[in-house]
Amino acid sequence: MQKYTCPMHSQVLKDEPGKCPLCGMDLVSIGGAKHAAAHNRHNRHNEAHKGQAAEHAAHGDAGYNKHEGHHTHDFLKRFWISLIVTVPILALSHMVQRWLGFSFTFRGDKYVLLALGTFIYIYGGMPFLKGMIGEIKANAIGMMTLVALAITVAYVYSAAVVFGLPGMDFFWELATLIVIMLLGHWLEMRSQMAASRALQSLIELLPNEVNVERNGEITKIGLDDLKNEDVVIIKPGEKIPADGLVIEGTSSVNESMLTGESVPVKKEVNAKVIAGAINGDGALRVKATGVGKDSYLNKVINLVADAQAAKSNTQNLADKVAKWLTYTAIAVGLGTFVYWYFPGGDLSFALERMVTVMVTACPHALGVAIPLVVAISTTLSATNGLLIRNRTAFETTRRLSTIIFDKTGTLTEGSHAVEKIIPVKNYSADEILQYAAALQQNSEHHIAKGVLKTLKEKNLPLWKSENFTYMQGVGVAGTVNGKNIIAAGPNYFTQNNQPLPEIPKEINQDAQTVNFVLIDSQLAGIITLADTVRNGSQEAINQLKEMGIKSFLLTGDNEKIAATVSNQLGMDGFLANVLPHNKQEKVKEFQAKGEIVAMTGDGVNDAPALAQADVGIAVGSGTDVAAETADIVLVNSDPRDVVKMIDFGKRTYNKMVQNLIWAVGYNVVAIPLAAGILYPKFVLSPAMGAVLMSVSTIVVAINASLLKLNKK
Repeated sequence: MQKYTCPMHSQVLKDEPGKCPLCGMDLVSIGGAKHAAAHNRHNRHNEAHKGQAAEHAAHGDAGYNKHEGHHTHDFLKRFWISLIVTVPILALSHMVQRWLGFSFTFRGDKYVLLALGTFIYIYGGMPFLKGMIGEIKANAIGMMTLVALAITVAYVYSAAVVFGLPGMDFFWELATLIVIMLLGHWLEMRSQMAASRALQSLIELLPNEVNVERNGEITKIGLDDLKNEDVVIIKPGEKIPADGLVIEGTSSVNESMLTGESVPVKKEVNAKVIAGAINGDGALRVKATGVGKDSYLNKVINLVADAQAAKSNTQNLADKVAKWLTYTAIAVGLGTFVYWYFPGGDLSFALERMVTVMVTACPHALGVAIPLVVAISTTLSATNGLLIRNRTAFETTRRLSTIIFDKTGTLTEGSHAVEKIIPVKNYSADEILQYAAALQQNSEHHIAKGVLKTLKEKNLPLWKSENFTYMQGVGVAGTVNGKNIIAAGPNYFTQNNQPLPEIPKEINQDAQTVNFVLIDSQLAGIITLADTVRNGSQEAINQLKEMGIKSFLLTGDNEKIAATVSNQLGMDGFLANVLPHNKQEKVKEFQAKGEIVAMTGDGVNDAPALAQADVGIAVGSGTDVAAETADIVLVNSDPRDVVKMIDFGKRTYNKMVQNLIWAVGYNVVAIPLAAGILYPKFVLSPAMGAVLMSVSTIVVAINASLLKLNKK
């Protein structure tokens, strides 16, 4: 299907041509291939925006977009044309002539000045006049209203002077004010869209065409024709078009644009590959499992767009401050006029002070201070393997006092290799393994993967199982060869009020997980599995200590294994034999003590605990990354990313605070100067006020762009 998108707002995707609802630009045709993956997400995103706008309007909040109906090219075009018209206005202005020491007059020059002023007021000022109307309709008086009032007062007063009102016209100030405001808005919108282009670049990671095997032949098709289960041929140097499973070949794949991991990852048979990654020097045959909207890349785009659309507590604060600053500026502007005019002052001077106050006080810097940091930080983190789903929770990371780590797969490899198989009676070791594997083939647990791997290594047949039951945090059960089989840990006996069988002395319970195999309710054998501490776990715990953050281990394993891992890493404590449904209660216990808690887990069995924690962190890799209950998703299963995420959260918050301080502080100083508090020693002109306002916005934008993610 043909798709149409906005050149400036890539999140707009439509089935037919028309206008962009965000900026008014004509939508342009795209092939649909690269953007099909994001189509459903973008529709939901647009609907969410509509809902937010309606909610804001209902509450009289700042739900109006001051740049609605505008785009960067339009502002730039208006800026250049207005700048050209400003030159003769300056030349004809008597005030400017007096300053520069020359005289240039002719009959009717003031009417020429009026005509030029009228043109620049209507053409250059139109975005602000339309913006004022939009703000008034939305009951969201703000920055555009301030600018529109300022240029309208300046124009009406100057036109009145031309027709006989005593005083000096403001045409030159009107022109320079509009030119500076157009330039400032262009710079602001350009900065905001830099992050949008970064999001667009994620979509562009996909190739246009794909080589697939169909009917025994290799065929080149468009990306939008690719389907799940297709076998894709990926040559050296090509981009991977969809998530999939390698079925033939070996190569190194560069996933850095998605995970932030600079070292290419070796891929061989049964390895997972991610859409958008770049193949190395080997050829791969890949069975597509995640095409279009099902791909990991699309999940990243969804998460980034959702996070950028969401508002954090700091951003809500900035919105409120900007709203009240606008009201304050209007009130101070009117008060300034009254102060300078009614005691017998000069009308021209009083109007000039009022216009200057309104222009100088425009809270553009405040309006862009937080959204720009949000856009940059969200995109930057997404391209480095940190996916932010909840902005408020991400902001909370700077206040964390305790982090609870799920053991298996987070601090340890989660590989669970089989160490020993000990038959108890009547069955051989291979039979015990086969009975256990028959059940575990229906499970995704780490123990199941270890058992099945050993079965494959021994080249034993995999038996069928029936009536499979998963007992959360306990084990699995089912029927194999007509026998009732249970493969479970110690929690099975505790839950059923049965004595725990004697564990042979040869088993090191400090390092091995014990799994009991029961056949027809009788213990038939014991399988032990060992896990290893993940590289980076020690460094992560050490860095958390340096930050003053406590770390605790949470696991369903026995106390000896938990104590071994906890002590090895130097953690502050451990919680052992915890069933999945009890993990949430453990998080609550820490919160009841006043701790700000983050829970780090795999996002499956840990879902209730992830939801309960102040910050839920899901750890996973590749296509298994989307844990719906987590606030933050770490793409790479590296515990050091938890530290990196906390550090980046602090950096992001600091940038927000710096921008707020600058934006508010600027107004605290500038508004009194604009009102004439230092008159006659110093007088701030409207044009200079506009310059200061624009510079303030640029400073905030530059400061936001300096945000960096520490990759150490």
